[in-house]
Amino acid sequence: MTLRWTSEQVLALSPDASSTKNGKALATVAKWPLLGHSDQAVWGECKGSGKNPYRTQIDLREPAFRCSCPSRKFPCKHALGLFLLLTEQTEAFSADAPPDWVAEWLEKRSQTTPRKQTKSAKAAADPAAQAKRAEQRAAKVEAGLADLSQWMQDLMRQGLATLPNQPYSFWDQTAARLVDAQAPGLARRVRALASIPHSGEGWPDRMLSALGQLHLLVQSYGRLASLAPDLQAEVRSQIGWPQTQDDLRLRAEQADPLVVCLSDTWQVLGKVVTEEENLRVQRVWLWGRDHDKAALALSFAHGRNPLDVSLAPGDCFCGKLIFYPGTGVQRAFVESREESVSPLFQKDLGFEQIEAAIVHYAEALSQNPWLGQFPLTLRQVFPRYYDDAWWLQDAEDRILPLSPQFSQGWELMAVGGGYPLTVFGEWDGATLIPLSLWTDQQFIPLGE
Repeated sequence: MTLRWTSEQVLALSPDASSTKNGKALATVAKWPLLGHSDQAVWGECKGSGKNPYRTQIDLREPAFRCSCPSRKFPCKHALGLFLLLTEQTEAFSADAPPDWVAEWLEKRSQTTPRKQTKSAKAAADPAAQAKRAEQRAAKVEAGLADLSQWMQDLMRQGLATLPNQPYSFWDQTAARLVDAQAPGLARRVRALASIPHSGEGWPDRMLSALGQLHLLVQSYGRLASLAPDLQAEVRSQIGWPQTQDDLRLRAEQADPLVVCLSDTWQVLGKVVTEEENLRVQRVWLWGRDHDKAALALSFAHGRNPLDVSLAPGDCFCGKLIFYPGTGVQRAFVESREESVSPLFQKDLGFEQIEAAIVHYAEALSQNPWLGQFPLTLRQVFPRYYDDAWWLQDAEDRILPLSPQFSQGWELMAVGGGYPLTVFGEWDGATLIPLSLWTDQQFIPLGE
């Protein structure tokens, strides 16, 4: 069995710190009276407090996990412990055919995807019904945008000075009306406005910028027919029009020029998980070696439902991605995944000069003025700490501010040891949040 996973990549899948701690404690052979593997999966039985051991199994192709323990965390501590043990003591696993409880699970997984695709294909086969639903949604969205436009005009007439005294309901009620109008993308932007008046010095400028983006989005939707097709798709996406993966697969099969499919060697550069009320949002950034193209894989989980863990920072694989229509940095999903390969450490990935990186960002912003987080890789940079803040400095002594939320500055300094680093992170136009770094062929995910 050829294993491409490292312990760092496995720990990047952990749902929280306690799972990480408990998973490490279980990564010992003494805890597992049964350990086995095949080319596709690994499995084990872990001693628990009850009479029967917990049965844990991992499908290495994604990876996917299953355990008989009652934990609602995903992956649970037993799956983490088994996976860590596999990366650290592969020789402890016996090569064998999967037992019945593993084989049945793998067989069920192999049948699920074709069944879902068939069901979705049937649902997509009625263009008349689709057109009717789209027309009804369009009417709701237009009404919601008219209401939003009036709300923004009233807000500007009253002035920004009163906003710090507004309760959260002032923003949430407007956002709720947009949700009812089936414009969830706009609703998220309105809710994000609520924190700006309390964000410190310079908040009026940030508020005007955010309102300007919102106004531009409303005006762009009103002039949708005059926009280029890819920009039309981007505006619809920002508004919150749904696009399912099955729809995109069908459009790709029909050679829709707006739906791009790329086969490449993809490396996972970083991952961020944020929480919005009862919804967790996961952003995973990938980079394609041959096409020199970034891709954003988004996944969502309500409540305690698990997030997708198939893409871990540092993972590298050959496969095909399908991109959502739009402009600038595009969202994508993994359509097919072949063999894993050794991580790529391209010397020409990213920028050595901070000035060139900012120019690159400005070009992307000209294609998509509603950019939120932007993937940025800087080579040959040094972490610096002064004025109670962290910065990255290039060879020309230009500096880039790191986000105040980033708390691993000293780790950057220690890993570099005085030598330059390659740092990947999310740039928001003002600060960078590092998500990973590498030097001397060593990839280190951050923020976990």
